[in-house]
This record gives sequence, C-alpha cells and structure tokens, in this order.
Amino acid sequence: QVQLVESGGGLVQAGGSLRLSCAASGRTFTSYAMGWFRQAPGKDREFVASISSSGGTTKYADSVKGRFTIFRDNPKNTVYLQMNSLKPEDTAVYYCASGRGSYPVQTDWSYDYWGQGTQVTVSS
Repeated sequence: QVQLVESGGGLVQAGGSLRLSCAASGRTFTSYAMGWFRQAPGKDREFVASISSSGGTTKYADSVKGRFTIFRDNPKNTVYLQMNSLKPEDTAVYYCASGRGSYPVQTDWSYDYWGQGTQVTVSS
C-alpha cells in the first residue's frame, strides 16, 4: 500500500521560510514523478511544483517560481518543498502526490496517490 506522509508545516511570518517533507513508501519511489499541490479555504486545489523521477526536471506554478524549490532524495524516498519569501497568500493545506509516470506534470489527475496534507499559515 502506497503511503505519503507530509511534515514541516506550521505558522510563519511573511518573508520567512519553511521546508516541507514528504516520505513515501509502498512503491518504487525512483520510478515516479512527485508533486506538491495546495488548497486554500474556499478555493480549488492548485498545482505548486513537480519533479521528475530522476530529479532532473522540475516545474513550478508562476505564483511560486523563484521562491519555492522542489527537490528529492531518492535513497531516502523523500521529496521536499523549500519555501522562501513566504506571503500570506501562500497560506493553504499543502499536499504531496505521487505521479502515474516519471515525467512531472501539473494536472492533479496525473497523480494517483496523495498524502493527508500539512497546514502552512503565513501571517502578515
């Protein structure tokens, strides 16, 4: 059974940083792309970032480009999201997801396993 467990969320002031982690188990981690999505209250879930199975290709939403970095440690079966220069509009529940293939994509239907989410709150 595939499990994705996020950690690292919390409360931070605007301009601060957080690093989210997602530990994966139950499938061959190195075969699949990974992604991060987020959902703010009253809004649809949106794409944040994704990374290929090898880690060599990444994609970002325009709203986080230059501030967030996705990377993975394949021997540890873990994907990370480093978030810098946080803004109040980054407040959301952040979810990691495991892709159906090895190439990073932005559509949520391209991911077949999801974590439970971790809350990120950015105060102004």
